[in-house]
Amino acid sequence: MAHELEMIDGQAQMAYVGDVPWHGLGTKVSPDLSPQQIMVKAGLDWKVEKCPTFASKDGVDLIPTGSHALLRSSDNKVLTQVGDGWNPVQNETAFEFFNEYVMAGDMEMHTAGSLKGGQIVWALAKVKESFDILGDDKVDSYLLFSNPHQYGKAVNVRFTPIRVVCNNTLSLSLGAFSNNSINISHRSEFNPEQVKEAMGIAHEKFEKYREICEFLSTKKFTMESLIGYYNDVFPRTYKGKNPPVVKSYSDLTTNAKKAFDCLETQPGANYGEGTWWQALNSVTYMTDHLMGRSVDSRLSSSWFGSNQVRKEKAVYKALELAEAA
Repeated sequence: MAHELEMIDGQAQMAYVGDVPWHGLGTKVSPDLSPQQIMVKAGLDWKVEKCPTFASKDGVDLIPTGSHALLRSSDNKVLTQVGDGWNPVQNETAFEFFNEYVMAGDMEMHTAGSLKGGQIVWALAKVKESFDILGDDKVDSYLLFSNPHQYGKAVNVRFTPIRVVCNNTLSLSLGAFSNNSINISHRSEFNPEQVKEAMGIAHEKFEKYREICEFLSTKKFTMESLIGYYNDVFPRTYKGKNPPVVKSYSDLTTNAKKAFDCLETQPGANYGEGTWWQALNSVTYMTDHLMGRSVDSRLSSSWFGSNQVRKEKAVYKALELAEAA
């Protein structure tokens, strides 16, 4: 089975608090560790160095290419090729971002690790704030910091709500509060204070998300609107001028059918039965737990890849259809 989670000498480069995640890989740590301590436990206490690269002519002359290699200090592994204007962000800098929140008791570190051979390093902290939908369907708030050592990728800091009953990662990327996520290009120096100011880490954003979730839990779908919803989220690839009309379950794509099939069997399906909250959660359960070659490839896609975009679309469409209900 292919793994996105980095393995070095048989050890997963990951640390976690609480229950064993994904493949049961990584190092379990105490919940009271500092950001720097969990960084070490996850095997991420290495630096990256930008080094000039050269081409060899006739195996003798070294000719500067104008590009640079990003080398990992622990094993001199080349992580990526970058230009002269690339500014690497060290892992230590990423973890230092959480210090004041953890020290103030507003957050606690939850997981940390590396994906794709060290090209993506992440740190996830649990924000001490949550809400309940329909009584006891609990949603917790997390802050995710991804630090890519990969050309073309930007540093990203975002709020990530997680539904406790099924461990689904929900999406906060709605236009109403799009500043819950911020990208920082490697062409500029990373300034943590500017990021915190831009993020505006505050109660109001999570409260707005609670209102949207509660709204979805009060609006019922029809079978016709539900079929249309799954077709929008998991569309059929079609290059002709007249795409086929999707009217029933049999017209849906394989993934759309799987999402439909788990509507009433997903963990927590009893919360908001027949509502757009139930429909949305069937999509997030599908993307986080059923799609992909392996569980850690699903993690990568859910946080950083195509399924993150899919979940954003799923929220938009659910909200649009709930407002029309």
